[in-house]
Amino acid sequence: MDIIYVFAAAGYSPILLYRSVRYKRYRTGWPQRFGKIKRKHPEKKSIWLHAVSVGEINAARTIIDELSKKFTRYEILITTTTDTGFARANALYGSRLQVCYFPLDFSRIMRRAFSAINPAVCILMELEVWPNLVQIAAEHSVPVIVANGRLSERSTRRYMKVRPFVKKMFQNVAYVLAQTEQYAQRFKQLGCSPDKVLVTGSLKYDTAQITDKVEDADTLAEQLFGKFSIQNSKSEIPLWVAGGTGNDEEAIILDVYKKLKAEKEFENILLAIVPRKPERFDEVANLIKQNGFTLIRYSEIKNAPEIKLSIINHQSSIVLGDTMGDLRKFYSLATVIFVGRTLVPMGGSDMMEAAALEKCTIFGPHAFNFRQTVNALLADNGAILVNDADELYQAMHKCLTDVEYKNTIARNGQNVIRKNQGATEKTIAKISSLLGNSE
Repeated sequence: MDIIYVFAAAGYSPILLYRSVRYKRYRTGWPQRFGKIKRKHPEKKSIWLHAVSVGEINAARTIIDELSKKFTRYEILITTTTDTGFARANALYGSRLQVCYFPLDFSRIMRRAFSAINPAVCILMELEVWPNLVQIAAEHSVPVIVANGRLSERSTRRYMKVRPFVKKMFQNVAYVLAQTEQYAQRFKQLGCSPDKVLVTGSLKYDTAQITDKVEDADTLAEQLFGKFSIQNSKSEIPLWVAGGTGNDEEAIILDVYKKLKAEKEFENILLAIVPRKPERFDEVANLIKQNGFTLIRYSEIKNAPEIKLSIINHQSSIVLGDTMGDLRKFYSLATVIFVGRTLVPMGGSDMMEAAALEKCTIFGPHAFNFRQTVNALLADNGAILVNDADELYQAMHKCLTDVEYKNTIARNGQNVIRKNQGATEKTIAKISSLLGNSE
């Protein structure tokens, strides 16, 4: 396996170097990536949870919180792969839990890391099963669990090409806790033992907070709209939030926005765009200005209370959400939400958060990374699917003119989230069965 990794590393190195120079990524954490991990409490065995990036870290929040309360005799250690994932994990847990970068899966590096981490159990989020990791875990009789298991049709086709190898790897996995029956069948198709594959539901439903109030949202509302709230029916200014957007998508959104603004009844609508990746903030800022709008960067006023966004001319300004961790604040104030990376073939961004806040949620056809959620929402009329810019315009027009229609979509969406919750309890039960009695 190490030989394959060497060839893969040789091919990927130029890309890694480019991203490091161009986007300032992958510049930190290299001692940890090479297995040199220093624990806060080396006298304890650990519960090792690995989540690749921001999405997986967010999905793991409920089980991390439950493990922290239930298994105090263990140290919980969280590893991530991406810089944004590390930043998110560190922001959530860095003050009380161990957060590190995931060690490279070369056998020597992984053995060094395994010795330092000393896990009692390894929890891998979604599909982060690494050959050397699971092999070394098996050698040490440490159970490995795939939590919130998800396996796309495309990934299944790729794995089927090396099924004998994948089957052998999964033989060292104690449980695969799949989000859906469809995902469970795909894991079995790859050779996972049927008695090891269980359907527990998606953890993301549990992390989606069903609420009508988000911390610090009132401050943002005042900055955007002055002393009155956008929920004030006498002076409501519609807010359209496009969240988690991807390459080439903002141009489509801006075209639809221009078309809406051209109509007298929508001339006061305000648009906030929150790109998915921070390295694209400047690119989207330039695009907004090129389209003739006044750019308001949230990063410039977030920590400067003397600056008020309420000076916005709602007919000519667009807010760029160029900070991390503030998307929910924007979502909580939205009249309508468009969930990004779905009008372009990028797999989608998480739409559960928007629906859980009881907001009318729109997304495009390319949400294959969230297919189960999409199907659940559409089946209960809890979201709106649009296929192109024209349909996005029509959906926005309908939502802005038919309040009852918009509110019905929002209520239905929140109900879908509520009835699908419960995966955390099932996941903790399986982890507990491997760890024994809690403290």
